[in-house]
Amino acid sequence: MFDKQQRKLRRSAKLISIFSKYGFKDILARMNLAKNNEPSVDENEIVLTNSVYERIRMALEELGPTFVKLGQTFSSREDLLPPELIVELQKLQDKVEEVDLNLEEILELEFNISPDEYFREIQKKPMATASIAQVYKAVLNDGSEVILKVKKPNVQENIQDDLLLIHDLIKVITTYSDIGARLNLKSAISTFEKSLLEEISLTNEKNNIQQFALNFKNNKETYVPKIYEEFCSNNILCMEFIDGIKITNKQELLENGIDPVKISEVGLRVFVSQILDYGFFHADAHAGNVLVKKDGKIVFIDFGAVGKIQPNDKEILEQLIVAFVSKNAAKIVKYLKKMAVSYEIPDDKAFQNDVEEVLNFVHSGSLKNIDVPKLVGRMIHTLKNNRINMPDYLYLLLKGISLIEGVGRSINPDLDIVKSLKPFTKKIIFNKISPKKLVKSGSEKLLELSENLEEIPKELRSLLQKLDENKFTITSEIKNIDKTHQLIKSSIVNLILAMILCANIIAAAILWNSESAYNIGDIPLLIILNSVLSVVLMIVIFLRLLKR
Repeated sequence: MFDKQQRKLRRSAKLISIFSKYGFKDILARMNLAKNNEPSVDENEIVLTNSVYERIRMALEELGPTFVKLGQTFSSREDLLPPELIVELQKLQDKVEEVDLNLEEILELEFNISPDEYFREIQKKPMATASIAQVYKAVLNDGSEVILKVKKPNVQENIQDDLLLIHDLIKVITTYSDIGARLNLKSAISTFEKSLLEEISLTNEKNNIQQFALNFKNNKETYVPKIYEEFCSNNILCMEFIDGIKITNKQELLENGIDPVKISEVGLRVFVSQILDYGFFHADAHAGNVLVKKDGKIVFIDFGAVGKIQPNDKEILEQLIVAFVSKNAAKIVKYLKKMAVSYEIPDDKAFQNDVEEVLNFVHSGSLKNIDVPKLVGRMIHTLKNNRINMPDYLYLLLKGISLIEGVGRSINPDLDIVKSLKPFTKKIIFNKISPKKLVKSGSEKLLELSENLEEIPKELRSLLQKLDENKFTITSEIKNIDKTHQLIKSSIVNLILAMILCANIIAAAILWNSESAYNIGDIPLLIILNSVLSVVLMIVIFLRLLKR
């Protein structure tokens, strides 16, 4: 407990020093952290020579990895922050220092083993250094080449301390700033915190890789590195070393007989499959995290950050994609509303016109003619102007699309995103009308109807009890009671006929997959009779509606 308090004091002292340096003593005063209000000479110079947005970016850089990641995360949230601040946050780069680690000692303590018994070689110098971990190449005694991703000392404690300070900052901003009060910053920070805590857990990353491997086990276009469970923990991740080509290295791809155009199409296809087939996608698919093996297979690495879409949201997203490809602005508006966490659209028609403008821009042709980051920014700006608050996974998707566009543009400027999406839209449509889907959907509807019918006697008993106790009164006057009675009776008959028609369609779907002794050609006789009955019912319902 004492150590935790000391750490928090040290981080608070650093926050005070840096915020004071960049002219944010008013925020410190709100947090009861400011010591004095007299600006120093250096502070005056920084304030006079830099805008407030530049000073925010400079302060985040000096505060370290957690705050840099915070800025990087919010650099794509044009729905929350002003454009000038977005520009500055996009300049943030990780300034990471390499830490000297004794891997043999760490492995011995973590797994209670003698590393020499399992590892033939462990490189002393890391292949890569990030804010959370360092990556080393090693060779097992059986000759397998692996990488060891090792978490830096105290990184988890430092991040947790920083998150506490960030929550204090957001509380001040939302309490004392009119703009802060209008923005949904608390929810965005909560999502950032969850994502960051998942990212620093190497056990979580291992699970993500294994889930990805399970999803794509039968896919011949991508490859997932093998995990070595016996050398994995929350602080260490051991996985197969991939001797791959960086996906944007067009020259090396050609030298190895790999077609960059084909690779760009495969990369997009695999990324879209992650989203639409599984609702589980790589959330940071920049060029450094996508490799190509010598056999042409795509390899995604670094699964610390992933996006997850719930089944109900995935269905809405699928319909949104179909509407996007078919250029149906009205349906896009409809599904955006369904997907939204909340919305207060001032003018539906104006919003639909904005969506149509975006669609016309997208359908103009190849990536060569489309500035995708600008397009994504425009879409986010449209959502912001119409006060539409979308779920966090959508912003991860938009970020992923921008990253994939960057990869595609570098190796195949003529890649047509809309054309690449069409096979998925056909698959979505066929899945919707497949017998299996119809049976499932019909069964769910019949179950819902059955549950509602079970409730009717209870409601009737309650109504009769109120009548018996003289507690039920009608205060409104019903005019034209005879016509109303006839209309209700007709509607009930139509409803019953429609239910029979639905049941008949479901029965047809079931019969289609069953074997029948009597066929006319290749079609079972029962299917033909069923279809005739369905047509008759539809004609009867249609005529009754016309008559009414």
